[in-house]
Amino acid sequence: MQLPNNKKVYFASDQHFGAPTPELSFPREQKFVAWLDEVKKDAEAIFLLGDLFDFWFEYKTVVPKGFIRVLGKLAEIRDSGIPVYFFVGNHDLWMNDYFETELNIPVYHDNKEFTFGGKTFLIGHGDGKGPGDKGYKRMKKVFTNPFSKWIFRWLHPDVGVKLAQYLSVKNKLISGAEDVKFLGEENEWLVLYAKRKLETKHYNYFVFGHRHLPMILPVGEDSNYVNLGDWIGYFTYGVFDGETFELKEFGK
Repeated sequence: MQLPNNKKVYFASDQHFGAPTPELSFPREQKFVAWLDEVKKDAEAIFLLGDLFDFWFEYKTVVPKGFIRVLGKLAEIRDSGIPVYFFVGNHDLWMNDYFETELNIPVYHDNKEFTFGGKTFLIGHGDGKGPGDKGYKRMKKVFTNPFSKWIFRWLHPDVGVKLAQYLSVKNKLISGAEDVKFLGEENEWLVLYAKRKLETKHYNYFVFGHRHLPMILPVGEDSNYVNLGDWIGYFTYGVFDGETFELKEFGK
């Protein structure tokens, strides 16, 4: 896809709305809605790379209460004709068809390739990729098992949602409140994952979330690994103008 003049592609990840409480999360939601209002002016497309919510589970007729301003703004943007793409993260991996049927936003459960301005992108949340993250890989197998979802669905939503929110916030690693430190290229498992993928196919950009640490690192010839950071402490996002990819902090 060639980008029209003055159009850009935007990327954001790891908002974790609802954490640690809905009340404390609300100012971050307002800030994110303001960002959506800003970028819709010249957006060719918007990519949300997972963990928009600190917990999300879709019952057959019920979804978690709240987040109405975020959902309403996304609906407005889609209705205006701007494509929005959503990749599930480890907090919203139980997302089914709510975004697709109510908001007309496609939902992806794994990495997907895109091309913009002649540049190739591999895009995803980033969880469970590379040689590390072994604990989460085991947990994900349990959580994505159809039987596990069936069992959880039998909990009354008032019980199930409250229990899941408690466990999500209690586990700081999952909630994104961990001490974020750069581990070095040799230990950053998403960097290693990107380099391994380059052995079989070239990508100009690997764009992921999950790590909560904004960075752009070269991983090969004309190839960069991008982590988008988060909307908890950094409020960072990515923007591609057809030629270059930048990380920016909203409000600065």
